[in-house]
Amino acid sequence: MRIPKHVGIIPDGNRRWAQSHGMDKDKGYENGINPGLEAYRACRDIGVNEVTFYGFTTDNAKRPSYQTKAFIKSCVDAANALVKEGASLLVMGNTKSPLFPKELLEYTTRIEGKKDEIKANLLVNYGWHWDLNTLADAINVNKNNLQNHIQSSDISRIDLIIRWGGRRRLSGFLPVQSIYSDFYVIDEYWPDFEKRHMDDAFNWYNKQDVTLGG
Repeated sequence: MRIPKHVGIIPDGNRRWAQSHGMDKDKGYENGINPGLEAYRACRDIGVNEVTFYGFTTDNAKRPSYQTKAFIKSCVDAANALVKEGASLLVMGNTKSPLFPKELLEYTTRIEGKKDEIKANLLVNYGWHWDLNTLADAINVNKNNLQNHIQSSDISRIDLIIRWGGRRRLSGFLPVQSIYSDFYVIDEYWPDFEKRHMDDAFNWYNKQDVTLGG
C-alpha cells in the first residue's frame, strides 16, 4: 500500500454538529479534540511521517467572541493533547495578533517528539496572506527556492488532504504545500469522526495516480 508522507486535516462541521445536537455553536469545538488525537494516531500507525491540522484562521476571527474564545481554547487543549501523546509539535500562525494564544508560543519552534511518534503541525490564527507575505520579493530573487520564503517553510509538501463536513474547498489551507495534494472529502461532521474515515481516505489515496505533474 502506498502511504502518503504528509496528511492535511481540515476538521470542519463543528458548529453544524453542535446545532444538530441542540447545543450552542461554540460547544462543537471542544468535541473536536479527541477526534484530532485519533486522527494523529491513525496517521502514525499506518506510517505517515507528518500531519497538519487546521486549527483556526485569521478569517475565523470575524465570528462572535464567544465562538472565538471557544476555538482558541480548543486549539490550546489540542496542542497539549498532542504534546502529551509525544508528537513533534509545531504551531504555525500569526503570533503578533492578540488572537494567538500565549500558551502556544513555546511550540512555534518545533519540539522534539518521543520515540516512534511523528511530526504534527497545528495551524493557529493562520492566514494564507500572512503566510505568503514575504513571497513577492523572493520571486525576483530565487525562483528555484521559493518555499524558503514563506512563513510556513518548516512544513513539507502535503500528499493528501482530508476534509470533514462535506465542504469541497481548501479554505486557504497551506496554498504552497497543497499545490499537488489529493483531496478527499468526508460528509460527516468532524466531531462524528470514526477511524474508518481515515481508512477509507488511505484506501482511496492508494488508488490514485500520483504524478506531481510529470
